[in-house]
Amino acid sequence: MALVLLILFIGIPLLEIAAFIQIGSVIGLGWTLAGIVATAVIGAFVIRLQGFQVIAEIQRAAAQDEIPVNAVIHGAFLLVAGLLLLTPGFVTDTIGFLFLVPPLRLAIASLAWRRISPHVHTMSTYPGYRQSGPGYRQSGGNAGSGTAGDVIEGEAVDITPPSGSGRPRADSPWNPGQGGQ
Repeated sequence: MALVLLILFIGIPLLEIAAFIQIGSVIGLGWTLAGIVATAVIGAFVIRLQGFQVIAEIQRAAAQDEIPVNAVIHGAFLLVAGLLLLTPGFVTDTIGFLFLVPPLRLAIASLAWRRISPHVHTMSTYPGYRQSGPGYRQSGGNAGSGTAGDVIEGEAVDITPPSGSGRPRADSPWNPGQGGQ
């Protein structure tokens, strides 16, 4: 991990400097600087448009009681793309613009998920959602503990006070006059 961070923090700036020198020697300093500003402006505009689409998709999914997985993935990639596009440089701008292509975002997210999913434990109370992960057992258990636990079944009894009187019902175990403590 340290090697990856070292490569990112040293390698990317070196690539950016080399790109500035190469591009600047071909088109000149003024056009190079104009290109950097133009990519930031165009990128911000495209991110704004796609961001509104992602927000609309999240709202649509929420209205239909769906989990907006793809919209969240798109939103995360748009955030990273925005950071890359606002960072001066042609290498980061290229990566940022690649993250603006929706099918490419989903392909990268799918690849990343396949790599990390064996190490992730997921649980949900959402109907029809399948629980999975290294610690999950079909017999139940505590979330994330990886151990099977007891299943406790019960019955609920409504003890709501009648017509808002502020006191428990007469047959309620919470009523001090009925043996409740």
